[in-house]
Amino acid sequence: MASHIVGYPRMGPKRELKFALESFWDGKSSAEDLEKVATDLRSSIWKQMSEAGIKYIPSNTFSYYDQVLDTTAMLGAVPERYSWTGGEIGLSTYFSMARGNATVPAMEMTKWFDTNYHFIVPELGPRTKFSYASHKAVSEYKEAKALGIDTVPVLIGPVSYLLLSKPAKGVEKSFSLLSLLGSILPIYKEVVAELKAAGASWIQFDEPTLVKDLDAHELAAFSSAYAELESAVSGLNVLIETYFADIPAESYKTLTSLSGVTAYGFDLIRGAKTLDLIRSSFPSGKYLFAGVVDGRNIWADDLAASLSTLQSLEVVAGKDKLVVSTSCSLMHTAVDLVNETKLDDEIKSWLAFAAQKVVEVNALAKALAGQKDEAYFAANAAALASRKSSPRVTNEEVQKAAAALKGSDHRRATNVSARLDAQQKKLNLPILPTTTIGSFPQTVELRRVRREYKAKKISEEEYVSAIKEEISKVVKIQEELDIDVLVHGEPERNDMVEYFGEQLSGFAFTANGWVQSYGSRCVKPPIIYGDVSRPNPMTVFWSKTAQSMTSRPMKGMLTGPVTILNWSFVRNDQPRFETCYQIALAIKKEVEDLEAAGIQVIQIDEAALREGLPLRKSEHAFYLDWAVHSFRITNCGVQDTTQIHTHMCYSNFNDIIHSIIDMDADVITIENSRSDEKLLSVFREGVKYGAGIGPGVYDIHSPRIPTTEEIADRINKMLAVLDTNILWVNPDCGLKTRKYTEVKPALTNMVSATKLIRTQLASAK
Repeated sequence: MASHIVGYPRMGPKRELKFALESFWDGKSSAEDLEKVATDLRSSIWKQMSEAGIKYIPSNTFSYYDQVLDTTAMLGAVPERYSWTGGEIGLSTYFSMARGNATVPAMEMTKWFDTNYHFIVPELGPRTKFSYASHKAVSEYKEAKALGIDTVPVLIGPVSYLLLSKPAKGVEKSFSLLSLLGSILPIYKEVVAELKAAGASWIQFDEPTLVKDLDAHELAAFSSAYAELESAVSGLNVLIETYFADIPAESYKTLTSLSGVTAYGFDLIRGAKTLDLIRSSFPSGKYLFAGVVDGRNIWADDLAASLSTLQSLEVVAGKDKLVVSTSCSLMHTAVDLVNETKLDDEIKSWLAFAAQKVVEVNALAKALAGQKDEAYFAANAAALASRKSSPRVTNEEVQKAAAALKGSDHRRATNVSARLDAQQKKLNLPILPTTTIGSFPQTVELRRVRREYKAKKISEEEYVSAIKEEISKVVKIQEELDIDVLVHGEPERNDMVEYFGEQLSGFAFTANGWVQSYGSRCVKPPIIYGDVSRPNPMTVFWSKTAQSMTSRPMKGMLTGPVTILNWSFVRNDQPRFETCYQIALAIKKEVEDLEAAGIQVIQIDEAALREGLPLRKSEHAFYLDWAVHSFRITNCGVQDTTQIHTHMCYSNFNDIIHSIIDMDADVITIENSRSDEKLLSVFREGVKYGAGIGPGVYDIHSPRIPTTEEIADRINKMLAVLDTNILWVNPDCGLKTRKYTEVKPALTNMVSATKLIRTQLASAK
């Protein structure tokens, strides 16, 4: 019975790694303490898979921060600014690359394919010196072996590593990253040799870029890389793992003819078309790792359907060469359903988290081998049937309202420049208006208040008065800093999606359904199991309260429908766009209620619009069309004088700039500082943008405080490509994760820099 898991969550069932990392970063615990937590987590994961009967158990999928950064460390590709002097890379260099330090900024972070996980982007160039500088893959293999568990070491494949990198600062943008293949393969060979010597019989190379649109030159790099590695891997079974989408026919051809490779792994959940390729031609004598259990969602597998897919693949690959696997690493799903005490039994019966998926994979492998657990399969069928027929899932009224949207385009009545004029008459803002993105630091005290209110330890009156006091403090700080458009700081919100989901119908919430977003940061995606509607106003009371405390404009703060969708575990029984339109209608009601309550500036965050973009270009237009349409639905009914803002973060926007313009927001604020003004190059290249725009002037993901000069320099760079009358000045993202000791000086410098430039502009006039 052959079963395999592509990868497993690292944070631990109760986020043990997160707390250990943060304690270490704060200087409250030692490297040894951190290493102990990590060792315990790894061994419990390996033992759990071993006890579940999994044959091919992955190692080296654990990470202190990110698997791509681990590969950068393995290759010794440390950017010069970290003044690394060689030898084995230690935690301090490693975490400086990930998070920056007092003197140098962090490396860029960006989305891992179309997931909500972020990886640290390697910075490479012709001068990068590579050396074998982190022996992590080998030491983790040995660690598992000492526990009596033989694992499959997992490495990010050399070609995907280079394709996911970027040219370092000062390197020509046209530099061919693939030209470095010859420099990194010797290190891969050293790693493979050590793994072989340690007793490994299998090795897994993750090459997920194979599912993207690749040109002939990129495909040729795969062929030459694996030809070069062939002698190094001889005697080992080599698995090339792909995931997240269908693999294009050309790439499939390249993959299945790579030298020295014994096995291929495919995502058969998001890659249903790959099934046709496999059925029409699969190389004889090779192993097929069939990813039939969804690694990216929390729904229980349809075991009967998976089994029939597997049985049809047995005919193609042969009984002894078919391995049951997950569609991708389970790091993109929650850890263990066992820790969910609050979910009701009905919903719980519909779900499977990472630990349950391991069991599903094994049950399928056993069934294939003729040892089907009839009771387990019957319980699964019953749960699926109850989900299909549950009255909690369907709401006729919502279905009708969403169907009625089909006929219209939902655009505002006047164009953006006319609206901006009308808004300016009413708001009377200075040039280069300053604002922040929404959240202010969430102090320990504030979290305590929310926790106690949730646990009914304090009354509603006490809770409301504590939150009001916090809002008033945040308003006062912003007025003292002389910020133009204020926010209430969101002290009442736990998370920008969860907060809304808790007030919408059709959503369920977990207690421990955490998923890693980056580093130690985890998110707890809501579960959308049914039709979505908004029974009552969600934010109006707090926005009204905040506006009453100041004469300056106070932004209403909402999360947009596409972000709520992309940051949730979404029902898989109807198309995603249908669920999105339902959420858009719920947010539309909220926007209209805020406007009626006198809120003149309303921000509808679409932080995650870009990350839902399908990996293949052929599918972009359809997604962007319904995603942008959903955003417009939320605000098409407001008056010209109501200013609609949106915010987007951490993404490469250049390829979707026309869709961003089509969203037709009045002002858009964009995360920009870590991606090094890549965004501005779009405008340099002549894209006409007439709405307000605020590219972030400093990185809030780093504790570093930017100087006034630095920010002024950034603003000047922006003014070189953007009109003075449309530019806004703001940080990159919300300030929730920062401390006040960082936020106040950073915002002080931001406002000083803005005033400095206003003065310069006035005197130039």
